[in-house]
Order: sequence, then structure tokens, then C-alpha cells
Amino acid sequence: MISLRNSCTGRRPVHFFKKSAGVAMSLLLAAAPVLSASAAAAPATAAGMSVGDFYTARHGQPLWFSPTSGYAAQAFVELLKNAKSDGLDPESYGLGALQKALADSASGKRKDIGRADAMFSQAFAAYVSDLRQQPDIGIIYVDQQLKPGMPLPRGILEKAAVAPSLETYVRSMGWMNPLYGQLRQAIVDQHYAGDHERDLLELNLERARALPTGKGRFVVVNAAEQRLYMWEDGKPVDSMVVVVGKPKNPTPLMAAYIRFASLNPYWYVPPDLATERIAPKVLKQGMRYLNELGYEVMSDWTKDAAIIDPKTIDWKGVANGTVDVLIRQKPGPHNSMGRIKFMFPNEQGVYLHDNPERELFTEASRLYSGGCVRLEDAWRLSSWLFHRELTWEGAGTEEPVPLDPPVPVYITYLTAMPNGSSIAFFDDVYGRDKARLAELGQGGTITTAAK
Repeated sequence: MISLRNSCTGRRPVHFFKKSAGVAMSLLLAAAPVLSASAAAAPATAAGMSVGDFYTARHGQPLWFSPTSGYAAQAFVELLKNAKSDGLDPESYGLGALQKALADSASGKRKDIGRADAMFSQAFAAYVSDLRQQPDIGIIYVDQQLKPGMPLPRGILEKAAVAPSLETYVRSMGWMNPLYGQLRQAIVDQHYAGDHERDLLELNLERARALPTGKGRFVVVNAAEQRLYMWEDGKPVDSMVVVVGKPKNPTPLMAAYIRFASLNPYWYVPPDLATERIAPKVLKQGMRYLNELGYEVMSDWTKDAAIIDPKTIDWKGVANGTVDVLIRQKPGPHNSMGRIKFMFPNEQGVYLHDNPERELFTEASRLYSGGCVRLEDAWRLSSWLFHRELTWEGAGTEEPVPLDPPVPVYITYLTAMPNGSSIAFFDDVYGRDKARLAELGQGGTITTAAK
């Protein structure tokens, strides 16, 4: 894996945390031959987690045609009619057979209702499983637990069964992140201007599949928008602008757990900035420049590293790139990390951090970092994460504050984002859309699963 961290953390080693009902069954068997092979088979299941096991546990009671299900079955049929928007083939789930079963259920006969209910459950389990597969978008999963898991049929159906309204759950695609459903609806409703915008919606729909579901707390950083969102209870509850990587040092797509905050951090100067920014200033202003801004020259990045007298350094050699030097900046008002950084230890050395250069947050385009994410209001984020106020005053250098439980952060690249009833499109600042469209042959269809 190639590290991006000649820009954000320099060459400091990265430290990792240790990571730590017989009736229902007969109905299913009767329904299976009517469905397509894909839907009838559904996902491979562990013992006790099949569609049949779901019905056994509920003593054969219907899910889709119960008195409280509303128009859930009709809503699912509508979803399948537009499954091509997901990159899926509607007939892989037996759409025609489901429509016939829905019509037959109107007879009110117990046999017809039971057969239709089982068919809908099989197709639904297969469809949800396909949508929840891990997308191939180049995301780095620092913590493997954050990969989209392959749900099992019984679990899929049990989540649907406990939804306050099955019809609403289906219409809103409650098993996906809400952004997915909104982007998908924009495709279905043709809320785009031309083929290129449709292509962009499809690309971003694929990226949205990697975002989490449910009511838990998590952070989303949209590098294309240069904005961070705090999510809770299934919706964003706060947001702020951020600074992300320059085009030559793009912020990577990543999923990880924020495990601790570091108060009063050092800044480990990247080699290119030592050459381009610091050495010329030293040559012009002398050692006073280093002293005023709190820079130290280090022998290495170990715990017991020695501080080297900067007068012994060939600064002309540093400036022209022939001499390497290790520089860190002590905590203080000029430190480029600010007073706090949020750590999710990873090989790329990416993290979220405070920043004293406040003028950058007023820029329309905020592509200035070496790959890390600079925060408009780091202390507001810390209050939300920790449920309390943190302060750097009185804290030691790089004092860790554990976050328990850790909170996931998803760094994504959504160049199309729902904005009320419309879609906002953002510049392809890293060229990822362009590269993906070229790979697909300029408008080729994105296929979610092998069907």
C-alpha cells in the first residue's frame, strides 16, 4: 500500500491500536419454482438464518400481507421496476412472478396470500443483499468491521418486520443510507440535465452504498464538497466546512474508527514543506525564524530522539532538495495542527485536526492540505464526539483523550449530493469521476452485482 503521508505527517512512524412452522416451509417450497434462480436461491445462509427460519420463528404469520403492512408489497414492486437504477436487473428477482402473485393475493385465499408472502420475502432478501455488497470504489477500510456486511435473509426480514411502518421502510429504502435513496430517486425521476449528469448520479450512487445505515453516530467527510457532517439518528445533525488535500495530495476514501483526540499535538513537517517553505525562510531570516515559530530539528522520530542544533544543518542543501531534515513544530499558537487532532490510526497518516489558518475556511475552494482534513471548528466536533467540553489548557504535549466508544468516520467523494428537493453537483476536484467514466467507456452502466 502506497502512503500519501509525505504531506500530512512527514515520515513519522504510524502507531496502531490492537483490535482488539412447517406451514411456512411448505409455502416457501411452493413459491421457489416460480421465482428466478437468483431470488429463489437468495444469499447463502448460515444455519437458522434462512427465509424459512424467519417464517418458522413467527409461526407462519405473513409479513407483506398482514393487516399492518399497508402497501408495502406494491412499494417493493415499484422499487424492482426501477432496479436498473441500482445497476441490477429487475427480472433477476422475478418481477413478473411477483406482480402475478400480488394480483392473486387479492383473492383473499390463505394459500395465495401465503405463497405471495414467501415469494416477496425471498426476492426482498436477495435484492437487499445485492445492494449491501461492498462497492468497488477504492475505499480504504482501516477497521474491517466497517465494511458493508453481507446480511443474511432472516436478519434482513427481521429488520423489516420491526420497522414502525413496513411500507415506509420499503419506500425509503431503510436498509441503505438515506443519501442512497435520495440519489436513486433523482435518477428514477430524471432529475438531471442530460446524460453526463445521469452518469454522475450513478457514480455517486455507488459511492453512497459504502455509507452506514441505522441510527448510530458517525462522521462523514465529503472531500468533493469540502464539508464534514455529524450524523445521528439516521440524519445529519450538524456540519462544518473543512480544508482537504490538494489535487496532488488527494484526501483518500477511507472508513475508520476515531479512537482518541490528541491535545497540544506536535506537527511533523512533511519533507516537501521543509524544502519549499521552511528552508527558504531560514536562509532569509536565520535561526530566529525557527525559534519564533517553535520548530525543532530532530535526529529521528523515536520516543528518545535528540534535538539537533539547527546551526549544524546545511539549509541551502535542504532548500535545493539535496539534504534531508526532520523538523517538528512544538505545540503553540502557530502550530499547523492547532490545539487538537482526532486520530484514527492508519498507514496513510490521515486524521482530522484543528488549524490556525482561519482565512482558509472562508475560501470557496478549500484544497490546501497534504491529505488530512482541517476543521472549521474542531472544538464543536470534540463536544459532539465526547459529549463534553475538552480544552488544551493545562494538558500535556500530545495528551491523548480516549473516545469510548469509538465513532466511525467515513471520508467519501460525493460530487452529487441531495440538497432539499434538488441535487447539488460539485467539481471533480481529484478527477475521480473523469477516471471512472473513462473506465466505463464514457457512460457505461455501473453494475452493482454479478447478475
